[in-house]
Amino acid sequence: MRPRHPSGKMRTVLVVVSCVLCLGLPLDALALNRQRTLGAPEKEEKLLKRVRRGWMWNQFFLQEEYTGSDYQYIGKLQSDQDHGNGLVKYVLSGEGAGNIFIIDENNGDLHATRRLDREEKAYYILKATVVNKRTGQKLEPETEFTIKLHDINDNEPHFSQEVYTGSVPERSDIGTSVIQVTATDADDGMYGNSAKLVYSISQGHPYFSVDPNTGVIRTALGPGDMDREQREHYQVVIEAKDMAGQRGGLTGTTVVNITLTDVNDNPPRFTQSIYQFRVPESSESGTPVGRIRAADKDIGENAEMYFTIVSGDGLDTFDIFTDKATQEGVITVSKPLDYEKKPSYTVEIQVQNTQIDPRFMSPGSKDVATVRIAVEDVDEPPLFDKASYLMEVKEDAAVGVALGSVSAIDPDGARNIVKYAIDRRTDMDHLFNVHPGNGSVFLLKSLDREESAWHNISVIATELHNSRQSSHVPVFIHLLDVNDNAPTLATVYETFVSRPNQNRYLRIQTVRAVDVDEPSAGHKFYFSLAPEGTYRSNFTIRDNGDNTASILTRRASYSRLQQSMYLVPVVITDGDYPMQSSTGTLTVRVCTCDRDGNMELCNPQPLSSSPGLSTGALIAILLCAIILLMIVVLFTALKRQRKQEPLIISKEDVRDNVVSYNDEGGGEEDTQAFDIGALRHPQSAAVLEESTKQRRDIMPTDTLLYPPHRQHGSCSSGLLMPPLAVPSRDFINQRVLENDCYPTAPPYDSLATYAYEGAGSVAESLSSLGSLSSEADQDYQYLSDWGPRFRKLADLYGAEDADFS
Repeated sequence: MRPRHPSGKMRTVLVVVSCVLCLGLPLDALALNRQRTLGAPEKEEKLLKRVRRGWMWNQFFLQEEYTGSDYQYIGKLQSDQDHGNGLVKYVLSGEGAGNIFIIDENNGDLHATRRLDREEKAYYILKATVVNKRTGQKLEPETEFTIKLHDINDNEPHFSQEVYTGSVPERSDIGTSVIQVTATDADDGMYGNSAKLVYSISQGHPYFSVDPNTGVIRTALGPGDMDREQREHYQVVIEAKDMAGQRGGLTGTTVVNITLTDVNDNPPRFTQSIYQFRVPESSESGTPVGRIRAADKDIGENAEMYFTIVSGDGLDTFDIFTDKATQEGVITVSKPLDYEKKPSYTVEIQVQNTQIDPRFMSPGSKDVATVRIAVEDVDEPPLFDKASYLMEVKEDAAVGVALGSVSAIDPDGARNIVKYAIDRRTDMDHLFNVHPGNGSVFLLKSLDREESAWHNISVIATELHNSRQSSHVPVFIHLLDVNDNAPTLATVYETFVSRPNQNRYLRIQTVRAVDVDEPSAGHKFYFSLAPEGTYRSNFTIRDNGDNTASILTRRASYSRLQQSMYLVPVVITDGDYPMQSSTGTLTVRVCTCDRDGNMELCNPQPLSSSPGLSTGALIAILLCAIILLMIVVLFTALKRQRKQEPLIISKEDVRDNVVSYNDEGGGEEDTQAFDIGALRHPQSAAVLEESTKQRRDIMPTDTLLYPPHRQHGSCSSGLLMPPLAVPSRDFINQRVLENDCYPTAPPYDSLATYAYEGAGSVAESLSSLGSLSSEADQDYQYLSDWGPRFRKLADLYGAEDADFS
């Protein structure tokens, strides 16, 4: 609601007792305002305009966090349309109207219904009007006004982080900035000192300090006191207090973890002054000998170091490098070791940082340690005095000639005897040998430089009493050339002469020579006609002096009818010592020519310079003969194999490897086998007893060896004669008795006997062949003790003589 002119219809009265006191408004200003609203003269109104501009009449102020039990009174709204007759009604709308703010509709009093917090909402905008209770008609238009909450110090400062983390290099100067902390206060900073903060340090003395206004934390001690190697981590507690740090202000705290970062202020130091190591003399280059360690209080790249060998007698024998993972110095072998020459070494090793901070260390911040290295003796193989040997020999050297010698010694202190041998894998043809004692190499076979000018062999040197210790050395043998090969024509030369009108001494061919020998001064060949070709020769030869010769004609014409081909023998001699020569043959054929000189007819088959078959033809004939011979032999072997009867015709024919049975019986048609009818008709069998008494196929030859008669069941003629009517059992028993009397008779009847059943049998032998080996009577009662399987035998052999009578 806005103020009206004295001529207006509505007058607004603002009663804000508590706010007047809070804002400190002068009472005369309030009185002047009331005069203006009550209708003072225009002259006075003009004088009051400037005062109205300084005071915002449409604002109400309310203190936050009201703790009273009644509604908090805000102020009063009053219209000049209200004549006190109860017909005017005040209506409130806007933010919080009806629930937070209420108005007495009869008198216009404003109240707050609950406790308000400025930090949640600092002000509210509302609208008010008056209406007629009876008609509901608005008596005045809506007027907007603001209710602002007056701040009180009810919020403590809060830091942006609960825990801060900062770092500062060690040995920093006093006042070096570390980190800045920031706190905020939710209270109104425009009103009073509720939001004015002051920082202080409550924990962290005397190492750090904090700026009370900015919250910047700085170092409080000098470089000598801030040493990371003594203390690395610090915890600092910072307080922020509002009300500008006065008593009664609220306080907030935070924790700051500060770490001192490392600087390179400590040089490396060896953990011990003397190191001792041992290394075998057989160690190869690059073999680790040992590790040395140096300590550095710094960390990271400030602790990186490198080692160097600065002096000592092993300066060129050993090397050292730094292991990046462990920062240790690794000593390695750089040259071969020899215990017999030098058994120990001493070196001085230096260590220093790779990066040096000149503020804290000088370039001379180093440390030195002594390293003693002992070389261990190892049984080494023999050592040759050369890495390889070169020997030269003429190709015509005789067998047994020495080419040179090799020498090896045992490098150990024992100086064992060494023996030598040729590695036959390098001399498969056994061309060379070596003396086992003195190492001289000599020939075993003749050599030919034209076959191979170089021979590469290997000689083995082995300790006499320890064959495992051996070494090899290459020996290169070069064969020196000897003029042992005669020169020959470079190729088979054939030339032609025509019959009519040939000029004398016409060159018809140029020949060249070759020689497999290689004289040091180069080849020099001489050409001439053989003695047998110089007499009345049709051709002559001219040496050109450049290792070539020209063949010339000596006749003006040649007749093909008289002779169609000529052989010209050419003697070629070399110029080396001893001089070698050979004779080559040049074939010259006579051809007919036409009037223009073109050849028309020549001998189609010139004679060969050497009669006989060539080597290739001989080899082919020999191979054919060998193949034909092999075919004949193979055919004969197959033919013989077909004639032989196979041992086993089928898989069903399985024969005993020990006993061969050549009588298997003839089946039903066999009249010579044992007649089973004798068992069925004993009467008929008795008639033939005497005739069948003796075996037809076997005549006993040992009847004199056995007594004619035995006691108690002996074989007598009376007992062997069966009665006319005898049962089958008695007949079988009688046959068993006959077999006992003639043990040498083969068992052709159905009761076959076996003389031997194998060693170790519990029953021993059951054959009747050995029953007469003793003159004493045999007792077969023990068969009854062998169980049911031998019960039948016990019944047969254990019967009394009365059973057969």
